[in-house]
Amino acid sequence: MDSFEWNKIIGSVLGTVLFIVAVHIASQFIYAAPSPAKAAYIVPGAQVASVTPAAPAQAAESIPNFATAIPMADAMQGAMIAERCAACHDWTKGGPNKIGPNLYGVVGRPRASHPGFEYSAAMKAKGGTWTYPDLFTFLRQPPVFVPGTKMSFAGLPNAKDRLDVIAFLRMQADMPYPLPASTGGAAAPAPAPPAR
Repeated sequence: MDSFEWNKIIGSVLGTVLFIVAVHIASQFIYAAPSPAKAAYIVPGAQVASVTPAAPAQAAESIPNFATAIPMADAMQGAMIAERCAACHDWTKGGPNKIGPNLYGVVGRPRASHPGFEYSAAMKAKGGTWTYPDLFTFLRQPPVFVPGTKMSFAGLPNAKDRLDVIAFLRMQADMPYPLPASTGGAAAPAPAPPAR
């Protein structure tokens, strides 16, 4: 083989290596995952390094008029959305506590009050009652509403989804929690158009 053939072989190998490196760098840029704000599981006795990324400020959100928004919400859709929660919560009467407390009768119930469940210190300290506005805000981002909560659920950013879940949870009680008086707040989010 002459030197020209060797140059072509070495050039091909180097070109391939450069292409693989470029694809690797581009894929890391495109599919970069942000660092978590806190550890998903804390090992007892281990030192946890605090990761404090610059979190974007949570956009202000208008609170709907629950007197009209809850009756317009789709409780059946809420039941389907709530299936995401079934690994950690049960909402049947007399059902067990799981990783999270039983949610039967949660609407209107005092926070951190379900018997037999060990709530986080943050949830106990929050106090108060699970009102419609509080559930609406909590379900958006649980760790923001109750900093230090054990609940690792990221939240439901869509307001309509939260209203549907609240309408479903409201029905999981001996008697549905009364609707508040009309506040003249923001109208309920419009339902999504049917898929075709």
